[in-house]
Amino acid sequence: MNSISEKNISPLVYIIILNWNGWADTIECLESVFKSNYTNFKVIVCDNYSSDFSVQNIVKWAQGNLYPNISDTNKVAELSKPFQNKPISHVVYDRAQAEDGGFFGQDVDLVIIETGGNLGFAGGNNVGIRYALARDNFSHIWLLNNDTVVKPDALSALVSRMLDVPAAGICGSTLLYYDRPDVVQALGGATYNPLLATANAIGAMRQFDPNVAEEDIDKKIDYVIGASMLVTRKFIKKVGLMCEDYFLYYEEIDWAYRGRRYFSEIYAKKSIVYHKEGASIGSNSNGAKRSKISDYYGIINRLEFTKNNCPIYYPFVYFTLIGVLFNRLRRKQFDRVKMIWHIILLRKNIDV
Repeated sequence: MNSISEKNISPLVYIIILNWNGWADTIECLESVFKSNYTNFKVIVCDNYSSDFSVQNIVKWAQGNLYPNISDTNKVAELSKPFQNKPISHVVYDRAQAEDGGFFGQDVDLVIIETGGNLGFAGGNNVGIRYALARDNFSHIWLLNNDTVVKPDALSALVSRMLDVPAAGICGSTLLYYDRPDVVQALGGATYNPLLATANAIGAMRQFDPNVAEEDIDKKIDYVIGASMLVTRKFIKKVGLMCEDYFLYYEEIDWAYRGRRYFSEIYAKKSIVYHKEGASIGSNSNGAKRSKISDYYGIINRLEFTKNNCPIYYPFVYFTLIGVLFNRLRRKQFDRVKMIWHIILLRKNIDV
């Protein structure tokens, strides 16, 4: 794979980071992002109506008046330390201003958007994407979770792989666990079984092998995991924005299914991203540790996705909820048994 410098190509990338009551994670992520060796990028932080003064604290960070609390014993501390020189040029927009492209005469490195409500993963990110589309000056968008830190060459590796595979619409990173940085969370993406409505992250829980063949992983990917995905402008123009019906989970699977007729999805192994995994909403690969709201959306949206994209499998996926119910009963999660039973009976969203 040729490097970006060898290709002498450096298209503008907007990096969109969604924040919801997680400013401490977000500023740690930003410290690592601004160390990128890929220079042609702008950062957009979309805040989903946080109640923890996130916007104010992110502004303080950009001004140089607030810094992440990162222990020197942290295994990936070197990705955020030493801290970036401040101030970092920034502007704060409301949703209407942002979706209109902001102030076109103003060129800043960090755009902070107050979305005005908790719009979910797709809705919050879509506000940032609409800002980029209104500006109409980018080649790629990097959707990056706020509970991540990245290696300096993570973005350049993504862009380089994309330029090598023009048919690709989305590219994923090597996702490693923040607390176990030698263990794989996913190699770019996951496989998806529409009959059971279950996904399996590729390479999960294994030691990372830097010699893994990207082309072999490409063949396995059914969708790129949303914690880190580089999306081309062409993909967005052709397929459209993420579906906001899901609120949380299944957005990236839906996007992949909608785009698979036109684009492939690929993997950039040298794009290393360390993920805290669900810091904001309590999602976890260990089902017993998931928050109730995470569990709820994981269940309700498997039905929504199947209905929208794989309707032939809907009756079977619906039937599997009985197994999910008994699983929660086995864990003595009785409040969730009631929740799932209501979903089965009502076949619609309920309050959690």
